[in-house]
Amino acid sequence: MTRRLAEVAKKVGVSEATVSRVLNGKPGVSEATRQAVLSALDVLGYERPTQLRGDRARLVGLVLPELQNPIFPAFAEVIGGALAQLGLTPVLCTQTKGGVSEADYVDLLLQQQVSGVVFAGGLFAQADAPHDHYRLLAERNIPVVLVNAAIEHLGFPGVSCDDAVAVEQAWRHLASLGHERIGLVLGPSDHMPSARKLAAARAVAGHLPDEFVARAIFSIEGGHAAASRLIDRGVTGIICASDPLALGAIRAARRKGFGVPSQVSVVGYDDSAFMNCTEPPLTTVRQPIEAMGRAAVELLNAQIGGAAVPSEELLFEPELVVRGSTAQPPRE
Repeated sequence: MTRRLAEVAKKVGVSEATVSRVLNGKPGVSEATRQAVLSALDVLGYERPTQLRGDRARLVGLVLPELQNPIFPAFAEVIGGALAQLGLTPVLCTQTKGGVSEADYVDLLLQQQVSGVVFAGGLFAQADAPHDHYRLLAERNIPVVLVNAAIEHLGFPGVSCDDAVAVEQAWRHLASLGHERIGLVLGPSDHMPSARKLAAARAVAGHLPDEFVARAIFSIEGGHAAASRLIDRGVTGIICASDPLALGAIRAARRKGFGVPSQVSVVGYDDSAFMNCTEPPLTTVRQPIEAMGRAAVELLNAQIGGAAVPSEELLFEPELVVRGSTAQPPRE
């Protein structure tokens, strides 16, 4: 019991005494705090006291495309914690290949009468993907927030890391080291964050040959295959659209007998967990996950409370984190 009190108190940011008062149905606790404590019980997997089991917390869908990329569990932790502090219970919906689709999850969430949905990455970022389930949410007036760049005309508020600034930071870093043949490993051509990164690279480079742009699925294997093509074309610096892609690029260079960073430099994107523990430690562009996640929850909660929220995108500034995977190119 003591451990449960401590964990719930830490999750909500209140004292153990306050948690005890809620669990024992005692007065002197605000409704918002009471709901936050009950929601934290749900999130942490503890059963509610018998007298409180009928008092269900408000549910919010948190839809993620995967959990293999560490950036998505990181977003889930921030968003889930912020929701719990508001008395909202996150319902984690993770897509798997050949499993439940994003549209299927939306149907399930609507059946549960959710108070809102946060999408952190997903089909909203792909122009050629199906989007009918988003229109269904809009028709039902369900509060929705999108995390990271979306296609136009969906009409939902969103928070994004500034892809253009991220690429500019990475490109200028490689250029300052002396790299002249810089390539990009991006997602599919209809992927909005990748499209923004490509546009920024072309703007800062002045001229970017098409053969210096490689497309990939977002995985280590995808990064390996795409980076192999770039290395064969003489690229010495590679900017990747995610950290797993960058790890794949490092693997590709090594499989070809090239040193990283002595012969090929690699820059990732996200600064997800353990990127400072790789060999070499990964130079990457950090997304401000904490600020973005909390902003997304604030936007959602405002909608749930009935406030009118403009369907605009909040852009957050990334930060280049220089580690050991970038260096001067080899001398010709």
